[in-house]
Amino acid sequence: MRANDMSRHARQVMTVAEGRVRAGDPGADPSIARSWMRCLEQYHLDPAQTMAPTVLEHARMLERRERLQQVLEIASGEMNSLHQQLSGAGHAVLLTDSRGVILNCVSEAAERRTFEQAGLWLGADWSEASEGTNGIGTCLVERQALTIHQDEHFRSRHTGLTCSASPVFDPQGDLLAVLDVSSARREVSRQSQFHTMALVNLSAKAIESCYFLRHFEDQWLLRFHLQPDGLGLFSEGMIAFDGAGRIQAANQSAINLLGSHRESLLGRSLEQFFDCRLDDLFSRADPQPNASWPLRTHSGRTLFALLRGKRPIVAAPVLPRAPLAKGLCIDDPQLAHDFRRALKVYAHDVPLLLQGETGTGKEAFARAVHQGGERASKTFVALNCAAIPESLIESELFGYRGGSFTGARKEGMRGKLQQADGGTLFLDEIGDMPLALQTRLLRVLEERQVVPIGGEPQDVDIRLISASHRDLEALVATGQFREDLYYRLNGLVVALPPLRDREDRGALLDHLLAEESKGRSVRLDEDVRRHLLDYPWPGNVRQLRNVLRTLCALCEGGRIQMADLPPDLRRTPAPAAATPVVVSEESGDALGNAERLALLEVLEAHHWHVSRVAQQLGISRNTLYRKLNRHGLSRRT
Repeated sequence: MRANDMSRHARQVMTVAEGRVRAGDPGADPSIARSWMRCLEQYHLDPAQTMAPTVLEHARMLERRERLQQVLEIASGEMNSLHQQLSGAGHAVLLTDSRGVILNCVSEAAERRTFEQAGLWLGADWSEASEGTNGIGTCLVERQALTIHQDEHFRSRHTGLTCSASPVFDPQGDLLAVLDVSSARREVSRQSQFHTMALVNLSAKAIESCYFLRHFEDQWLLRFHLQPDGLGLFSEGMIAFDGAGRIQAANQSAINLLGSHRESLLGRSLEQFFDCRLDDLFSRADPQPNASWPLRTHSGRTLFALLRGKRPIVAAPVLPRAPLAKGLCIDDPQLAHDFRRALKVYAHDVPLLLQGETGTGKEAFARAVHQGGERASKTFVALNCAAIPESLIESELFGYRGGSFTGARKEGMRGKLQQADGGTLFLDEIGDMPLALQTRLLRVLEERQVVPIGGEPQDVDIRLISASHRDLEALVATGQFREDLYYRLNGLVVALPPLRDREDRGALLDHLLAEESKGRSVRLDEDVRRHLLDYPWPGNVRQLRNVLRTLCALCEGGRIQMADLPPDLRRTPAPAAATPVVVSEESGDALGNAERLALLEVLEAHHWHVSRVAQQLGISRNTLYRKLNRHGLSRRT
């Protein structure tokens, strides 16, 4: 930013303090004016100061990530989905803790440097007291969703940014995190942020709801709404309570629907709010409720409710049965056969290597294997090697001893290997693990000991399941993956089929629709069902689930028609041979060939429009170009 522009902005800020605000100035907005005055009077900040944001030490950053580990896991999928909905390019999706420290960032690799130059680093402190008026910091103070557009920032150095942020609250109503979308493009208008702000707010509510459900996973949970079709939406009320019917937590929608305050709900009996005896209420409980029933409040309002009860403890059946896992359907004969084999080798401590295209359900398969074995009651720990910054993987995986380096917390930190002790460790996208850590992991698998950073060897007892959508043998051949580790991991290789090749597509569609409708009655028109079954689904099960989730959220009247499908999905993909292409003659393996054919199908459907193809596949354009190069795909000109 030029010096004269910085001076102009600084003078504009000072007009607020002097009470000389003109109509149309950023300071004319009361919320901006309040924030600017806080920056001047409480924080004593200088709008012309050019200093970059404060970045936490590595150890402090890890400590904060560990505190919000469950939130980060939940938010990861929402952040990637949000980035895709915004067409990726030009946007950074950020998650901070309740103090404004950035803990995760999703952006295009090619644009990472631009956002870092703007101060959007992992570990950077963007609280209002540190950086003045900005989307993250001001959202924390105002406790509401808001957009800070360019000149509305307090510091002159931030006026190139446009930030839309929404708070994420925990079940007790305390601030948990902030979800933010930032753009460094000058041409971004304030009006264009209305759509962005709506998406950010919806994603924040999704994270809140998922966190609430997971936080009280083993408790009684009452869900209710004014309309039966509203159950499963972000506007549904949720109340967690104990066996005596005393309310432990309530989300904001529940508070609003009951016309009460949080303080007047907590600790009180449900009978004080609902015209229903506890015994009658408990009789409605079901581990997986799917039919709502009317529930009246003492104020005379009729709601529609579902009650999730604690799963009863039953004696184990004589014959073993295949365990169920959310999102996993194993009616496909080959998949069912592979699952039974996986259970057998897992029971004998043989490592599993799952391979398949992105979105085929590798983590769901791994979790089902864990639940079907003798360690079902133990911990299942998942680590996505591609989703964690390379500088943090070592600490996340191996942990560290207290005081082992400057800023390390006194009590140290247990890594994923130690957390999985006695249970199962699932390493997703292991092909993206740095070579140096591959060596350390191999040593752990051979010696059954983990050495935290700065610590002493500690015994660990883990069952290992790893997964990758990449061809690990090809990575071994190019020196990008250790050969000895590869042979240590592939005790049994299970290739998960792409969705388009599965024989149980119909059963899987019904299974996912039931999950995403969350107890509501939602049906597909016959032509919609046929179209969904015939669609090639390049993003596989993950893409199908996301589409069904959106359709269920927007569904009115309990019926999904062809017009409800997204435009891209309604179009029938063009045949792969419609446009001449050059394909390399490398034979590759079955997975590589399947990926190559899937890429061709989507490329032809979008007439080789790379940005649209990348968006549909849920990957960055850089990743797509790497795939095209690897498979030798190019369009003749």
